[in-house]
Amino acid sequence: LDCEDWKSKQKHIFILSSAGKPVYSRYGSEEKLVTLFGVMQALVSVTQDMDDDSIEAIYFGSRTLVFSVRGPIILVAVSSTREPISFLNKQLSYVYSQIVSVLTLSQVTRIFEERRNYDLRRLLTGSERLIDSLLKSTELEPDLLVNGVSCLPLPLNSREAISNTIISTCSKIKNLVFVVLVAGNKLIALVRMKKYHISPSDLHLVFNMVNASESFKTAESWTPICLPNFDSSGFLHCHVSYLTEDCAACLLLFTVDRDLFFELSDAKKKITEKLRRNNLLTAINDAVRKIEGITGSLCMTPVRHFIYKDCRSGGVVSPSMAATPYESAAGWSQLMKHYQILYDELHSPIVQLKLIYRQYSVDTIIAWVNEKFEVYVLLEPLISKTNAIDAVNKLWQLIQKEEDRFFIINIPIF
Repeated sequence: LDCEDWKSKQKHIFILSSAGKPVYSRYGSEEKLVTLFGVMQALVSVTQDMDDDSIEAIYFGSRTLVFSVRGPIILVAVSSTREPISFLNKQLSYVYSQIVSVLTLSQVTRIFEERRNYDLRRLLTGSERLIDSLLKSTELEPDLLVNGVSCLPLPLNSREAISNTIISTCSKIKNLVFVVLVAGNKLIALVRMKKYHISPSDLHLVFNMVNASESFKTAESWTPICLPNFDSSGFLHCHVSYLTEDCAACLLLFTVDRDLFFELSDAKKKITEKLRRNNLLTAINDAVRKIEGITGSLCMTPVRHFIYKDCRSGGVVSPSMAATPYESAAGWSQLMKHYQILYDELHSPIVQLKLIYRQYSVDTIIAWVNEKFEVYVLLEPLISKTNAIDAVNKLWQLIQKEEDRFFIINIPIF
Protein backbone atom coordinates (compact mmCIF):
# COMPACT_ATOMS: atom_id res chain seq x y z
CA LEU A 1 0.00 0.00 0.00
CA ASP A 2 2.98 2.29 0.48
CA CYS A 3 4.32 1.66 -3.03
CA GLU A 4 4.02 4.87 -5.05
CA ASP A 5 3.79 3.00 -8.34
CA TRP A 6 0.86 0.94 -7.03
CA LYS A 7 -0.92 3.99 -5.64
CA SER A 8 -0.42 5.90 -8.91
CA LYS A 9 -2.58 3.46 -10.90
CA GLN A 10 -5.84 5.09 -11.97
CA LYS A 11 -7.85 1.90 -11.69
CA HIS A 12 -7.58 -1.27 -9.64
CA ILE A 13 -9.59 -4.46 -9.98
CA PHE A 14 -9.86 -6.84 -7.01
CA ILE A 15 -11.49 -10.24 -6.62
CA LEU A 16 -12.05 -11.88 -3.24
CA SER A 17 -14.21 -14.53 -1.68
CA SER A 18 -17.11 -13.76 0.65
CA ALA A 19 -14.82 -14.86 3.49
CA GLY A 20 -12.30 -12.14 2.53
CA LYS A 21 -9.76 -14.49 0.92
CA PRO A 22 -7.80 -12.76 -1.89
CA VAL A 23 -8.33 -14.17 -5.36
CA TYR A 24 -6.90 -11.55 -7.76
CA SER A 25 -5.43 -8.07 -7.89
CA ARG A 26 -4.70 -6.39 -11.20
CA TYR A 27 -1.64 -4.72 -9.73
CA GLY A 28 0.54 -5.74 -6.82
CA SER A 29 0.71 -8.94 -4.80
CA GLU A 30 -2.46 -10.30 -3.20
CA GLU A 31 -0.40 -11.42 -0.20
CA LYS A 32 0.68 -7.84 0.52
CA LEU A 33 -2.90 -6.57 0.19
CA VAL A 34 -4.58 -8.92 2.66
CA THR A 35 -5.63 -6.06 4.94
CA LEU A 36 -7.21 -4.19 2.03
CA PHE A 37 -9.13 -7.28 0.98
CA GLY A 38 -10.39 -7.61 4.54
CA VAL A 39 -11.69 -4.03 4.51
CA MET A 40 -13.55 -4.61 1.22
CA GLN A 41 -15.12 -7.81 2.57
CA ALA A 42 -16.17 -5.96 5.73
CA LEU A 43 -17.88 -3.21 3.71
CA VAL A 44 -19.93 -5.81 1.85
CA SER A 45 -20.70 -7.80 4.99
CA VAL A 46 -21.77 -4.82 7.10
CA THR A 47 -24.19 -3.64 4.43
CA GLN A 48 -25.73 -7.09 4.15
CA ASP A 49 -26.02 -7.50 7.94
CA MET A 50 -27.40 -4.04 8.74
CA ASP A 51 -29.76 -3.40 5.86
CA ASP A 52 -30.19 -6.83 4.31
CA ASP A 53 -29.04 -5.05 1.17
CA SER A 54 -26.07 -5.07 -1.20
CA ILE A 55 -23.50 -2.33 -1.60
CA GLU A 56 -23.16 -1.02 -5.16
CA ALA A 57 -20.83 1.98 -5.10
CA ILE A 58 -18.93 4.35 -2.80
CA TYR A 59 -17.68 7.78 -3.83
CA PHE A 60 -14.74 9.40 -2.08
CA GLY A 61 -12.76 12.31 -3.47
CA SER A 62 -11.94 11.65 -7.11
CA ARG A 63 -12.32 7.89 -6.73
CA THR A 64 -15.25 5.55 -7.14
CA LEU A 65 -15.56 2.07 -5.65
CA VAL A 66 -17.90 -0.28 -7.49
CA PHE A 67 -18.91 -3.60 -5.95
CA SER A 68 -20.37 -6.65 -7.64
CA VAL A 69 -21.35 -9.55 -5.40
CA ARG A 70 -21.82 -12.82 -7.29
CA GLY A 71 -22.66 -15.51 -4.74
CA PRO A 72 -19.42 -16.40 -2.94
CA ILE A 73 -17.35 -14.08 -5.19
CA ILE A 74 -16.91 -10.35 -4.57
CA LEU A 75 -15.52 -8.16 -7.36
CA VAL A 76 -14.41 -4.57 -6.76
CA ALA A 77 -13.29 -1.79 -9.09
CA VAL A 78 -11.52 1.25 -7.62
CA SER A 79 -11.31 3.96 -10.25
CA SER A 80 -10.33 7.60 -10.69
CA THR A 81 -10.81 7.47 -14.47
CA ARG A 82 -14.33 8.96 -14.41
CA GLU A 83 -15.59 5.99 -16.38
CA PRO A 84 -19.34 5.41 -15.86
CA ILE A 85 -20.39 2.98 -13.14
CA SER A 86 -22.22 0.96 -15.79
CA PHE A 87 -18.94 0.44 -17.64
CA LEU A 88 -17.07 -0.56 -14.47
CA ASN A 89 -19.86 -3.03 -13.75
CA LYS A 90 -19.49 -4.39 -17.27
CA GLN A 91 -15.77 -4.95 -16.66
CA LEU A 92 -16.49 -6.77 -13.41
CA SER A 93 -19.12 -8.88 -15.17
CA TYR A 94 -16.61 -9.92 -17.83
CA VAL A 95 -14.03 -10.79 -15.17
CA TYR A 96 -16.57 -12.91 -13.33
CA SER A 97 -17.48 -14.65 -16.60
CA GLN A 98 -13.79 -15.36 -17.14
CA ILE A 99 -13.60 -17.11 -13.77
CA VAL A 100 -16.71 -19.14 -14.60
CA SER A 101 -15.21 -19.94 -17.99
CA VAL A 102 -12.18 -21.51 -16.30
CA LEU A 103 -14.01 -23.31 -13.45
CA THR A 104 -17.78 -23.45 -14.27
CA LEU A 105 -20.38 -21.94 -11.96
CA SER A 106 -21.27 -25.37 -10.58
CA GLN A 107 -17.72 -25.96 -9.39
CA VAL A 108 -17.39 -22.50 -7.83
CA THR A 109 -20.68 -22.95 -5.95
CA ARG A 110 -19.81 -26.45 -4.73
CA ILE A 111 -16.33 -25.42 -3.55
CA PHE A 112 -17.58 -22.63 -1.32
CA GLU A 113 -20.53 -24.61 -0.03
CA GLU A 114 -18.06 -27.22 1.23
CA ARG A 115 -15.29 -24.83 2.36
CA ARG A 116 -16.19 -21.18 2.83
CA ASN A 117 -12.53 -20.24 3.43
CA TYR A 118 -11.22 -21.98 0.32
CA ASP A 119 -8.36 -20.20 -1.49
CA LEU A 120 -9.63 -20.04 -5.07
CA ARG A 121 -6.19 -19.09 -6.37
CA ARG A 122 -5.26 -22.78 -6.23
CA LEU A 123 -7.61 -23.47 -9.11
CA LEU A 124 -6.96 -20.23 -11.00
CA THR A 125 -3.16 -20.48 -11.13
CA GLY A 126 -2.09 -19.45 -14.62
CA SER A 127 -5.43 -17.83 -15.37
CA GLU A 128 -4.31 -14.38 -14.24
CA ARG A 129 -3.06 -13.68 -17.78
CA LEU A 130 -6.58 -14.33 -19.09
CA ILE A 131 -8.07 -11.80 -16.66
CA ASP A 132 -5.32 -9.26 -17.39
CA SER A 133 -5.86 -9.64 -21.13
CA LEU A 134 -9.65 -9.41 -20.84
CA LEU A 135 -9.50 -6.24 -18.74
CA LYS A 136 -7.26 -4.61 -21.34
CA SER A 137 -9.67 -5.62 -24.10
CA THR A 138 -12.68 -4.17 -22.26
CA GLU A 139 -10.90 -0.82 -22.09
CA LEU A 140 -9.58 -0.71 -25.66
CA GLU A 141 -11.88 -2.82 -27.89
CA PRO A 142 -15.11 -1.17 -29.12
CA ASP A 143 -16.77 -4.59 -29.62
CA LEU A 144 -16.92 -5.30 -25.91
CA LEU A 145 -18.34 -1.85 -25.16
CA VAL A 146 -21.31 -2.26 -27.51
CA ASN A 147 -21.81 -6.02 -26.98
CA GLY A 148 -21.09 -6.92 -30.58
CA VAL A 149 -18.54 -8.83 -32.65
CA SER A 150 -16.30 -7.56 -35.46
CA CYS A 151 -15.96 -9.74 -38.52
CA LEU A 152 -12.95 -9.92 -40.80
CA PRO A 153 -14.04 -8.05 -43.95
CA LEU A 154 -14.34 -10.74 -46.65
CA PRO A 155 -16.26 -11.03 -49.94
CA LEU A 156 -19.49 -12.94 -49.40
CA ASN A 157 -18.47 -15.76 -51.75
CA SER A 158 -15.20 -16.27 -49.85
CA ARG A 159 -16.90 -16.39 -46.45
CA GLU A 160 -19.57 -18.75 -47.74
CA ALA A 161 -16.91 -21.01 -49.26
CA ILE A 162 -15.09 -21.14 -45.91
CA SER A 163 -18.32 -21.95 -44.04
CA ASN A 164 -19.29 -24.61 -46.59
CA THR A 165 -15.86 -26.19 -46.24
CA ILE A 166 -16.38 -26.46 -42.48
CA ILE A 167 -19.90 -27.84 -42.91
CA SER A 168 -18.92 -30.47 -45.49
CA THR A 169 -16.09 -31.67 -43.27
CA CYS A 170 -17.83 -31.58 -39.90
CA SER A 171 -21.52 -32.24 -40.56
CA LYS A 172 -21.26 -35.95 -39.70
CA ILE A 173 -19.19 -35.51 -36.53
CA LYS A 174 -21.46 -36.28 -33.59
CA ASN A 175 -21.70 -33.91 -30.62
CA LEU A 176 -19.94 -31.02 -32.38
CA VAL A 177 -21.65 -27.85 -31.14
CA PHE A 178 -19.76 -24.86 -32.59
CA VAL A 179 -16.92 -24.22 -35.03
CA VAL A 180 -15.27 -20.80 -34.82
CA LEU A 181 -12.61 -19.44 -37.16
CA VAL A 182 -10.99 -16.24 -35.93
CA ALA A 183 -8.03 -13.99 -36.77
CA GLY A 184 -7.03 -11.60 -34.01
CA ASN A 185 -10.33 -10.36 -32.60
CA LYS A 186 -12.09 -10.67 -35.96
CA LEU A 187 -14.58 -13.44 -36.65
CA ILE A 188 -14.03 -15.14 -40.00
CA ALA A 189 -16.67 -17.87 -39.83
CA LEU A 190 -19.06 -19.40 -37.31
CA VAL A 191 -21.01 -22.61 -37.80
CA ARG A 192 -23.35 -23.95 -35.14
CA MET A 193 -25.49 -26.94 -34.31
CA LYS A 194 -29.17 -26.33 -34.94
CA LYS A 195 -31.05 -24.74 -32.00
CA TYR A 196 -27.80 -23.65 -30.29
CA HIS A 197 -26.44 -20.11 -30.22
CA ILE A 198 -23.27 -18.49 -28.94
CA SER A 199 -23.49 -14.96 -27.50
CA PRO A 200 -21.09 -12.08 -28.26
CA SER A 201 -19.84 -12.13 -24.64
CA ASP A 202 -19.02 -15.84 -24.89
CA LEU A 203 -17.24 -15.23 -28.20
CA HIS A 204 -15.15 -12.54 -26.53
CA LEU A 205 -14.05 -15.07 -23.91
CA VAL A 206 -13.05 -17.40 -26.75
CA PHE A 207 -11.13 -14.64 -28.54
CA ASN A 208 -9.44 -13.70 -25.28
CA MET A 209 -8.34 -17.30 -24.69
CA VAL A 210 -6.76 -17.40 -28.15
CA ASN A 211 -5.05 -14.02 -27.88
CA ALA A 212 -3.66 -14.65 -24.40
CA SER A 213 -2.19 -18.08 -25.21
CA GLU A 214 0.94 -18.18 -27.34
CA SER A 215 1.08 -21.97 -27.06
CA PHE A 216 -1.79 -22.34 -29.53
CA LYS A 217 0.52 -21.08 -32.28
CA THR A 218 2.93 -23.99 -31.93
CA ALA A 219 0.75 -27.07 -31.36
CA GLU A 220 -2.77 -28.43 -31.39
CA SER A 221 -4.45 -28.04 -28.01
CA TRP A 222 -7.35 -29.75 -26.27
CA THR A 223 -8.82 -27.53 -23.61
CA PRO A 224 -11.98 -27.42 -21.51
CA ILE A 225 -13.87 -24.13 -21.59
CA CYS A 226 -17.15 -23.07 -20.06
CA LEU A 227 -19.22 -20.59 -22.06
CA PRO A 228 -21.27 -18.94 -19.27
CA ASN A 229 -24.14 -17.69 -21.42
CA PHE A 230 -24.40 -21.00 -23.25
CA ASP A 231 -24.17 -23.28 -20.19
CA SER A 232 -22.57 -22.06 -16.97
CA SER A 233 -22.86 -25.47 -15.32
CA GLY A 234 -20.42 -27.45 -17.44
CA PHE A 235 -17.50 -27.54 -19.85
CA LEU A 236 -17.31 -27.85 -23.58
CA HIS A 237 -14.13 -29.45 -24.91
CA CYS A 238 -12.34 -27.43 -27.53
CA HIS A 239 -9.80 -28.40 -30.17
CA VAL A 240 -7.69 -25.29 -30.81
CA SER A 241 -5.07 -24.82 -33.52
CA TYR A 242 -3.91 -22.29 -36.09
CA LEU A 243 -4.59 -23.41 -39.66
CA THR A 244 -0.97 -23.10 -40.74
CA GLU A 245 2.22 -21.38 -39.60
CA ASP A 246 1.80 -18.72 -42.29
CA CYS A 247 -1.92 -18.02 -41.68
CA ALA A 248 -3.25 -15.82 -38.88
CA ALA A 249 -6.51 -17.78 -38.57
CA CYS A 250 -7.16 -19.95 -35.53
CA LEU A 251 -9.74 -22.76 -35.72
CA LEU A 252 -11.75 -23.82 -32.66
CA LEU A 253 -14.03 -26.85 -32.64
CA PHE A 254 -16.32 -27.17 -29.61
CA THR A 255 -17.81 -30.49 -28.53
CA VAL A 256 -19.50 -32.05 -25.51
CA ASP A 257 -17.48 -35.27 -26.11
CA ARG A 258 -14.20 -35.31 -24.20
CA ASP A 259 -12.88 -38.22 -26.31
CA LEU A 260 -13.15 -36.51 -29.69
CA PHE A 261 -9.66 -34.99 -29.96
CA PHE A 262 -8.27 -37.21 -32.70
CA GLU A 263 -11.39 -37.01 -34.85
CA LEU A 264 -11.38 -33.22 -34.59
CA SER A 265 -7.65 -33.11 -35.26
CA ASP A 266 -8.27 -35.04 -38.47
CA ALA A 267 -11.14 -32.70 -39.38
CA LYS A 268 -8.88 -29.68 -38.89
CA LYS A 269 -6.33 -31.11 -41.32
CA LYS A 270 -9.04 -31.73 -43.92
CA ILE A 271 -10.45 -28.22 -43.51
CA THR A 272 -6.99 -26.68 -43.91
CA GLU A 273 -6.23 -28.69 -47.02
CA LYS A 274 -9.56 -27.77 -48.65
CA LEU A 275 -9.07 -24.09 -47.83
CA ARG A 276 -5.56 -24.18 -49.27
CA ARG A 277 -6.72 -25.97 -52.43
CA ASN A 278 -9.36 -23.29 -53.04
CA ASN A 279 -6.98 -20.38 -52.30
CA LEU A 280 -9.02 -19.40 -49.24
CA LEU A 281 -5.99 -19.27 -46.94
CA THR A 282 -4.62 -16.60 -49.26
CA ALA A 283 -7.97 -14.78 -49.15
CA ILE A 284 -7.87 -14.76 -45.33
CA ASN A 285 -4.28 -13.45 -45.23
CA ASP A 286 -5.10 -10.76 -47.78
CA ALA A 287 -8.13 -9.66 -45.73
CA VAL A 288 -6.07 -9.48 -42.52
CA ARG A 289 -3.45 -7.39 -44.30
CA LYS A 290 -5.99 -5.01 -45.86
CA ILE A 291 -8.36 -4.56 -42.92
CA GLU A 292 -6.98 -1.19 -41.85
CA GLY A 293 -7.36 0.25 -45.32
CA ILE A 294 -10.92 -1.08 -45.70
CA THR A 295 -12.31 0.21 -42.40
CA GLY A 296 -10.20 3.37 -42.44
CA SER A 297 -11.55 4.31 -45.88
CA LEU A 298 -14.98 4.80 -44.28
CA CYS A 299 -13.62 7.75 -42.28
CA MET A 300 -14.21 10.43 -44.89
CA THR A 301 -14.42 14.11 -43.93
CA PRO A 302 -15.99 15.14 -41.56
CA VAL A 303 -15.87 11.67 -39.90
CA ARG A 304 -12.71 11.05 -37.85
CA HIS A 305 -13.63 7.77 -36.17
CA PHE A 306 -16.71 5.69 -35.43
CA ILE A 307 -18.16 2.58 -33.83
CA TYR A 308 -21.00 1.09 -35.87
CA LYS A 309 -23.14 -1.84 -34.71
CA ASP A 310 -25.60 -3.55 -37.01
CA CYS A 311 -28.67 -4.33 -34.93
CA ARG A 312 -29.76 -7.29 -37.06
CA SER A 313 -26.52 -9.29 -36.92
CA GLY A 314 -24.78 -7.79 -33.88
CA GLY A 315 -21.77 -7.13 -36.10
CA VAL A 316 -19.45 -4.21 -35.40
CA VAL A 317 -17.33 -2.06 -37.72
CA SER A 318 -14.78 0.32 -36.24
CA PRO A 319 -11.33 1.46 -37.41
CA SER A 320 -8.52 0.54 -35.02
CA MET A 321 -6.84 3.90 -35.55
CA ALA A 322 -8.20 7.39 -34.87
CA ALA A 323 -7.26 10.82 -36.17
CA THR A 324 -5.60 13.63 -34.21
CA PRO A 325 -5.68 14.12 -31.24
CA TYR A 326 -6.48 10.47 -30.50
CA GLU A 327 -3.82 8.63 -32.53
CA SER A 328 -1.59 7.85 -29.50
CA ALA A 329 -2.25 5.13 -26.93
CA ALA A 330 -3.29 7.76 -24.38
CA GLY A 331 -5.48 9.46 -26.98
CA TRP A 332 -7.20 6.18 -27.86
CA SER A 333 -7.93 5.57 -24.19
CA GLN A 334 -9.46 9.04 -23.92
CA LEU A 335 -11.58 8.44 -27.03
CA MET A 336 -12.89 5.18 -25.59
CA LYS A 337 -13.91 7.03 -22.42
CA HIS A 338 -15.94 9.46 -24.56
CA TYR A 339 -17.68 6.47 -26.13
CA GLN A 340 -18.23 4.82 -22.73
CA ILE A 341 -20.00 7.92 -21.42
CA LEU A 342 -22.21 8.18 -24.50
CA TYR A 343 -23.04 4.46 -24.35
CA ASP A 344 -24.01 4.85 -20.69
CA GLU A 345 -26.32 7.76 -21.49
CA LEU A 346 -27.83 6.10 -24.55
CA HIS A 347 -28.64 2.95 -22.56
CA SER A 348 -29.75 4.60 -19.34
CA PRO A 349 -32.72 2.78 -17.75
CA ILE A 350 -33.99 6.11 -16.45
CA VAL A 351 -34.09 8.27 -19.59
CA GLN A 352 -34.55 6.56 -22.96
CA LEU A 353 -32.49 8.62 -25.42
CA LYS A 354 -32.21 7.91 -29.13
CA LEU A 355 -29.73 10.59 -30.19
CA ILE A 356 -26.99 12.55 -28.42
CA TYR A 357 -25.07 15.41 -30.08
CA ARG A 358 -22.17 16.89 -28.15
CA GLN A 359 -19.56 19.47 -29.11
CA TYR A 360 -16.11 19.83 -27.54
CA SER A 361 -13.26 22.23 -28.25
CA VAL A 362 -11.43 19.81 -30.55
CA ASP A 363 -14.22 17.62 -31.93
CA THR A 364 -17.91 16.76 -32.02
CA ILE A 365 -19.41 13.38 -31.09
CA ILE A 366 -22.82 12.04 -32.03
CA ALA A 367 -24.45 8.87 -30.71
CA TRP A 368 -27.55 7.49 -32.37
CA VAL A 369 -29.57 4.29 -31.97
CA ASN A 370 -32.56 3.12 -33.99
CA GLU A 371 -34.00 -0.20 -35.17
CA LYS A 372 -31.28 -0.58 -37.83
CA PHE A 373 -28.05 0.51 -36.17
CA GLU A 374 -26.30 1.83 -33.10
CA VAL A 375 -23.53 4.25 -33.94
CA TYR A 376 -21.00 6.52 -32.21
CA VAL A 377 -19.21 8.96 -34.50
CA LEU A 378 -16.31 11.33 -33.86
CA LEU A 379 -16.55 14.36 -36.15
CA GLU A 380 -14.73 17.59 -36.87
CA PRO A 381 -15.39 20.46 -34.43
CA LEU A 382 -18.06 23.10 -35.10
CA ILE A 383 -20.12 20.83 -37.34
CA SER A 384 -23.84 21.52 -37.02
CA LYS A 385 -26.26 18.90 -35.76
CA THR A 386 -27.93 18.69 -39.16
CA ASN A 387 -24.62 18.12 -40.95
CA ALA A 388 -23.56 15.61 -38.29
CA ILE A 389 -26.73 13.57 -38.89
CA ASP A 390 -26.13 13.78 -42.65
CA ALA A 391 -22.59 12.45 -42.14
CA VAL A 392 -23.90 9.53 -40.08
CA ASN A 393 -26.47 8.71 -42.76
CA LYS A 394 -23.75 8.69 -45.42
CA LEU A 395 -21.64 6.41 -43.24
CA TRP A 396 -24.62 4.06 -42.83
CA GLN A 397 -25.13 4.00 -46.60
CA LEU A 398 -21.47 3.16 -47.23
CA ILE A 399 -21.57 0.31 -44.73
CA GLN A 400 -24.88 -0.98 -46.09
CA LYS A 401 -23.36 -1.26 -49.57
CA GLU A 402 -20.73 -3.59 -48.09
CA GLU A 403 -22.80 -5.31 -45.40
CA ASP A 404 -22.08 -8.77 -46.79
CA ARG A 405 -18.37 -8.02 -46.39
CA PHE A 406 -18.60 -6.60 -42.87
CA PHE A 407 -21.28 -8.78 -41.22
CA ILE A 408 -22.41 -12.39 -40.97
CA ILE A 409 -26.14 -11.92 -41.38
CA ASN A 410 -27.14 -15.59 -41.15
CA ILE A 411 -25.12 -18.07 -39.08
CA PRO A 412 -24.92 -21.38 -40.99
CA ILE A 413 -25.74 -24.65 -39.23
CA PHE A 414 -24.36 -28.19 -39.54
